[in-house]
Amino acid sequence: MSKNPFDISGKVALVTGASRGLGLGFAKSLAKAGVNLAITSRSLESLEAPAKELEALGVKVHKVVLDVRDQQSIKDAVASVIEKFGCIDILMNNAGCNVRKPALEVEWDDWNLILETNLRGVFFVAQEVARHMSTKKYGRIINIGSVTCVAGYAGLGPYGASRGGTKQLTMSLAHDWGEYGITVNCLAPGWFKTDQNKVMYEQEGWVDYLCERIPLGRPGSPGDLEGALLLLASDASAYITGQTLLVDGGISVGAVRATVAK
Repeated sequence: MSKNPFDISGKVALVTGASRGLGLGFAKSLAKAGVNLAITSRSLESLEAPAKELEALGVKVHKVVLDVRDQQSIKDAVASVIEKFGCIDILMNNAGCNVRKPALEVEWDDWNLILETNLRGVFFVAQEVARHMSTKKYGRIINIGSVTCVAGYAGLGPYGASRGGTKQLTMSLAHDWGEYGITVNCLAPGWFKTDQNKVMYEQEGWVDYLCERIPLGRPGSPGDLEGALLLLASDASAYITGQTLLVDGGISVGAVRATVAK
């Protein structure tokens, strides 16, 4: 009987921005699949509780300080993971940020913070990990985007630019690194309630407004990303690269759900 192509038990994954939110959710999904984890944040303290939670799932966890805006920090973090585990099989390139402002109010430093974190950081983390993966002739790189990869929203100009750039970068890196057995894909969530956008969910009527625009009729929850994540992290996706997989309940189709009168 052939090996289950979805089986990733025993692999090693580096998950950036894993102290909370979707990053921690990705780490939990991988841990449940038997993947040993290196989790990162800008402070070790913020990783203490997540590490205990993940270790309780029966996998090894390595806590690493990483600031994706600092190239030396990237190099040191990847070297630490290689020293600990000997390899990195999967990269969840998740660390990101946002500053939500009307376009006329966006400041120079807002732009730099978002683009340096969400786009430059994504590239240089992927580059440093791919240096290692290329020697093994194997790797799964999953860049985290969003529905703003393909759609524009007011108040999200710099953020949307960074995520659109992530989509384009994913295609380019897939072409660059395919010869090394590395696949590069973008996992793009729709509207999920996270620390970055929770203020939207606190506004009266926002969820109703949102759900009218989602064909499946509800915002996303972390578990909705698990199937797509396990596909892209495993050998089941060995012939999938350069793609952006939207997990958005259908909101990117751009239509408002119609209510049929009875």
